[in-house]
Amino acid sequence: MLISPVSVSGVTMHGLSHLQTGSTLEALTQATIILILAVAIVISNLIVVATYLNFKGPHEVINYYLLSLAVADLLCGLFIVSLSVYPAFSGEWIYGDVVCRFVGYLEVTLWSISVYTFMWISVDRYLAVRKPLRYETIQTKTRCQCWMAFTWISAAMLCCPPLLGYNEANYSKTTNICMLEWGNMAAYSATLAILVLGPSVISIVYNYGYIFTMMRKVRSGAPIHDKEYATALAENLANPSHCMSFALVFSFWISWAPYIGLRIYELVSGETIDNPLLHFGAVWIGILNSFWKIIIMTSMSQQFRLLVRLLFLTICCKTKGRLQAELIGLDPDD
Repeated sequence: MLISPVSVSGVTMHGLSHLQTGSTLEALTQATIILILAVAIVISNLIVVATYLNFKGPHEVINYYLLSLAVADLLCGLFIVSLSVYPAFSGEWIYGDVVCRFVGYLEVTLWSISVYTFMWISVDRYLAVRKPLRYETIQTKTRCQCWMAFTWISAAMLCCPPLLGYNEANYSKTTNICMLEWGNMAAYSATLAILVLGPSVISIVYNYGYIFTMMRKVRSGAPIHDKEYATALAENLANPSHCMSFALVFSFWISWAPYIGLRIYELVSGETIDNPLLHFGAVWIGILNSFWKIIIMTSMSQQFRLLVRLLFLTICCKTKGRLQAELIGLDPDD
């Protein structure tokens, strides 16, 4: 049976048209997902930053760490997620190599800042439980701000070699994001991973292990001979910031677990998994963590809900916001 060239051409053109339509639909879907993430991350973290900056009264020390996390997530939404929307639809990076390299550098820097900040949060919660009578003298506002400044500066310096041109940044069409190439800097990459993950993971595991051990001890009614210490410890453990901070840390690592696991598997096996959807999902589930924080803070922290309420009352009616603050003994203009 003979098939005419016209029919073959017709089938071929129909197939190409179908593939192009499917490809366009996939690109449009991914661009829409990234756009929604960009809007959600920027708005949610703007609310967090504005909430803490609006209130000038007495803060818990942990709030300064949460503010640092929100600033890092806000920068991620503005300069990483937002710049990936159009390239996801067009399939190519249009902003130039310099911007691509900067985005790749910013990804690593902000991720390192988040990891270090979670380490400081765990240390802060540990000190609150370990030394409840001296906590306020140990963890002061000035000391916390110094640690945060040190964290941002050290993370920026540790991650700067790629920005200076020692390795390239390439736009990944599977994940729709610019990423640095770490293969030609194996020694530096391993050292950076050790410096960032080593102290952070060890501190987080040890500190929260101690906190939950003390929680079980207090709930079980185990005797504590120093009554003053026992009273201060019980009051401190009743603070929801312990569980909230652990939930923030847990959600961060759960969000990035698919990407970390995928990268470890490819590194160990020596082969790249040819599944664009898997790579896209792993990266953007990790980035989605920048939005989950406000959900956790709102659901687990009564203080944060109150401060958000004060923010919106102040925006809608400044006098009303001041009145509400005075009613609860907190003045946002102090």
